[in-house]
Amino acid sequence: MAQEQEQRKENRPPREGRGGGPGGPGGGPRGDRPSGGPGGERGERGERGERGERGDRDRRGPGGPHGSGRPEGPPEIELEKLINDSLYLDNQAHSIVSRMRDMDSGTKSQLRRLYSAVRRAVRAPEGERQHEFVMLRARLAYTIARHGLRSLDQLEKLLLQVTRKNDIRGYERFKDLFEAIVAYNE
Repeated sequence: MAQEQEQRKENRPPREGRGGGPGGPGGGPRGDRPSGGPGGERGERGERGERGERGDRDRRGPGGPHGSGRPEGPPEIELEKLINDSLYLDNQAHSIVSRMRDMDSGTKSQLRRLYSAVRRAVRAPEGERQHEFVMLRARLAYTIARHGLRSLDQLEKLLLQVTRKNDIRGYERFKDLFEAIVAYNE
């Protein structure tokens, strides 16, 4: 298959305005990508699929943009299971920490700061607790975006569920989950 791809690549005419192959300007392994500007090939490439001329599978085919039918990212954390099952909480904490190690770097101090904010929000008076968690979600979203912590997206979704339910058990379990994540990340 690799030889077939190389054969196709050799038989292609050079692209205009890109400066040639790996040795020329704009070269390297990605030097043959379209510029997307006027006269570029973005429209043609879109019709052929993301991989275009290479003949590989069209990633926009059945199964969505990722081709294989896999859901995007990990499944959501279920709040009811989290509240009722300590083992589920532990498994979710391990899963998040594992993704953090694969995807992110330098998150220990950011996690500890967020965990302190979670503890303060849980200790807030009952009438202010929901507001504190709404603000915590905003802070978490900012931290995820600012530091590229895509592995914490699940926590943001869970925090939305917890805030909507507005139940002390949900808040406590969210705090427990965060505590476990901080502990396993050390």
